[in-house]
Amino acid sequence: MNEIGQMIMTGVSGTALTPEESSFLENENIGGVILFSNNYDNPAQLAELVNSIQQNRKEYPLFIAVDNEGGRVFRFKKHFTQFPPMYHVGLTDSPKLCFHIAKIMADELLACGINVNFAPVCDIWTNPNNKVIGDRAFGKDEDTVSKFVSSIIRGLQTNGILSCAKHFPGHGSTTKDSHFDLPIVKRTIEELRDLEFKPFVKAVKARTEFVMMAHLIVDAIDSELPTSLSPKAYKMLREELKFNRLIITDDMEMKAITDNYSAEEAAVLAIEAGADIIEYRSMDLAMQALEGIKEAKKTKRIKNERFNESIARIGEVKKEYLSEYNPVYIPDITKKINTGASQSLINEIQERIDQVLGQENQ
Repeated sequence: MNEIGQMIMTGVSGTALTPEESSFLENENIGGVILFSNNYDNPAQLAELVNSIQQNRKEYPLFIAVDNEGGRVFRFKKHFTQFPPMYHVGLTDSPKLCFHIAKIMADELLACGINVNFAPVCDIWTNPNNKVIGDRAFGKDEDTVSKFVSSIIRGLQTNGILSCAKHFPGHGSTTKDSHFDLPIVKRTIEELRDLEFKPFVKAVKARTEFVMMAHLIVDAIDSELPTSLSPKAYKMLREELKFNRLIITDDMEMKAITDNYSAEEAAVLAIEAGADIIEYRSMDLAMQALEGIKEAKKTKRIKNERFNESIARIGEVKKEYLSEYNPVYIPDITKKINTGASQSLINEIQERIDQVLGQENQ
């Protein structure tokens, strides 16, 4: 069995799998699929897509992931409960409310067969000109962000969805957007430890199953390689923050990477550095990356031990959380999405937010 494919998370092209996509997922034993707005029309269609993806599984199901942060970052804009930006949730000073938000997110995603949510954002909004993070963050200080990060991780994972703390080592102080450029962080290592790292420390203690590595140059860690390709950054996350579960890269098709590296070289560098899973929004790039990784294995540029470490970690998480797979029963979905209870919670949250904003404006 080709186990290297477990280290790839790929996008798919539309609302249903093509025969070529099914073949790639099955033949290469691909570990996961990430979904975007172009993969979504309605919850029933989404569940059918997920069921068809999982038909290509081998020993364990695939990770099926989406970004549901609340606010502007959620791929499924119709039918699902739409939560306010997490910065506004942070203003309520109620981690308990945040736990309930995460529970509803988990219930709705799980109803359609999704098992990973790329949330929470652990970045601290320390730069007011930072538009890529902005109100995606829970707050502008490490204590607020840490408090809410913990509650959303527990809310997701106690209700069946794996969480992902992002974007290590912290994207909140940057001005550039790694979708389009390679941001540079100038903080000292002491400043990183006192500020940026703290929400990630809390996320690790809350037992998040994934941490996402950002595409950033952080001078204090590695002045040459972006953190997603830097062995020093992975070592810091493993040894200093004591994180022993899955490290996934941010989307490897962001210009911070593609403007500077080929798909094959970037994939090899990420795995050499310590990535367990590398993420691609399109299957074409995932295919190229996988070929590069196979060549690196063949030439022994990447040693078998490096592959074995990650494949074992992936297997452990899947065995713990995904060992039993039942296809989604589609007639049940509408009863579980955008319920009266979720709308009541939305109203309660909005009232709390309006109160705080009203007091701030007085």
